[in-house]
Amino acid sequence: KELMDEAEQALAYAEADFSESNELFVELFMDLCSRDCQGKVLDLGCGPADIPMRMLRRLPQLRIHALDGAEAMFALARAAVAREPELMSRLHLECKTLPAADLPFSHYDAVVSNSLLHHLVDPNDLWQTVTYFAREGARVLVMDLMRPEGTDELDMLVKQYAADAPGVLREDFRNSLYAAYTPGEVEWLSPDLQRRFL
Repeated sequence: KELMDEAEQALAYAEADFSESNELFVELFMDLCSRDCQGKVLDLGCGPADIPMRMLRRLPQLRIHALDGAEAMFALARAAVAREPELMSRLHLECKTLPAADLPFSHYDAVVSNSLLHHLVDPNDLWQTVTYFAREGARVLVMDLMRPEGTDELDMLVKQYAADAPGVLREDFRNSLYAAYTPGEVEWLSPDLQRRFL
């Protein structure tokens, strides 16, 4: 498990077309909030900030605090936000790794994370941060890859989704699939804590 902190790797990721999956994430979030989304959101592993920017364009009542632990990815996020200055007052970016303990707010109305888990050695780093910063009744949305059952399935997924991608991105996707968890490996929280959020 590692951060996406190589400049070439981060740039290839930022330039790739993840619009379909990123838009799906935003739609899932809006559905989770009954499409009446407002308040403070904590985004863990924001990457080049495409998802939080999409959320802010569509949901004017949101304020988002977005974290990413990779300096190279964080630099691309800052550059992207600088191109849309009208979002800057509602989006706070911070280069920080998990588990995070010192954030601007003690509690958030929602916590989201896309494609971060497979970068973490210990999934509990994510769940600890969620548990600590999500207010009671907060909405929590986590989306990630799932590890294939074997190399044949892995090769098929790489061919299906990354055949035309640059070599660095194709290799990163392969490594990410290898590093991804199964659902049972990232099952989170006790039943009491689950009831707090779900």
